[in-house]
Amino acid sequence: MATEVLPDDRALRTGRRERVLAHMEAHDLDALVLGRGANIRYVTGAGGLLWNAGTHPFFPACVVVRETGSIHLLSTWDEGIPDDIPHENLYPLSWNPANYVKVIRGIPGTATARRVGSDASNPTIAQMLASCFPAAELVDGETALRAARRIKTPEEVTALRHAIGVAETSLAKALAELRPGVTEGELSGALLEAAAAGGVTTPATQEVVWRTSREHRWRLVDDGGRIGAGDLVAFTAGVVADGYIGEVGRTWPVEGGNQQAVESLYRRWDELWALLADACRSGAQASDLLAAYDTAGESLPPMPVARGIGLGFDPPVVTSGLPATAAEERLEPGMVLSVTGYVWQEGVGAVLGREAVLITTEGPELLTTSPLWRP
Repeated sequence: MATEVLPDDRALRTGRRERVLAHMEAHDLDALVLGRGANIRYVTGAGGLLWNAGTHPFFPACVVVRETGSIHLLSTWDEGIPDDIPHENLYPLSWNPANYVKVIRGIPGTATARRVGSDASNPTIAQMLASCFPAAELVDGETALRAARRIKTPEEVTALRHAIGVAETSLAKALAELRPGVTEGELSGALLEAAAAGGVTTPATQEVVWRTSREHRWRLVDDGGRIGAGDLVAFTAGVVADGYIGEVGRTWPVEGGNQQAVESLYRRWDELWALLADACRSGAQASDLLAAYDTAGESLPPMPVARGIGLGFDPPVVTSGLPATAAEERLEPGMVLSVTGYVWQEGVGAVLGREAVLITTEGPELLTTSPLWRP
């Protein structure tokens, strides 16, 4: 397995840059100043510590100039930097904002920029950017980045398929260990070990394996985590492979429960999923995914029913807490959604299934291939 730091494939990063420049033009942005890790990787193709814990203050780590198409990147070394970003376009980290002002003002095209977008800011940075771009109006640049990232290029779909494949292999390894007496922690460990064997050591989700509650629709069971007869065990395998999120969710029953009740619950999930899949149509409102639960007679879950996936989580986010936002969103070809079906029955537990769906003009295409439990 290669251990050197490598940039994203040329075709992958080129397609993304073309989308960014097109949306800069559509949003009338002469320059972009970026500080968010996923946005920087999307534009540059340079890897980094995008998924480490904690928060980070905003600083101008990347500058894109539309007129020239040039990218300037904060980096003190060349390792992992794509060869189409020359060494002279790199600038070092500094604690002195005046140094950033000097660097950015020296970039060709910044002095005459009329509109400059930034994906985040704070009062100090706003003052600094005003000095960097003396003739420009400073605006929200995240809108243009979200518009670019919501539609995946063919190369991005390939990257997502790879990430999903790692997640599904990991899921299969964990399912093979499911039996009465094993703990949630042991199953989670088997899943994460399999992901690491596949070259991925960064999980995309915090919860990996849990027994669904027979007493409460959403609550986790908190009694030591040992799997017992009749439990319905949910697995959410999520990985970050080369920056892209791959996810799959499955629920598996442990022998010893009420077989008839379990089968009935899975039939309810099948009926719900048929409605969710039908809602994943090009041109449909994202709120149709929420309506699918109502049509099926199921309660909306607390987690998002659907969310865009890519280099992190992309638009849209379809959740019961944001119905107006979902009503404003239209599904478009090229969007990739992580869609969740969730049904629960008192005394039995819950069935959670999560699929990655590519929106196409011909209809939804499942990117996940893991089998569902069947009696």
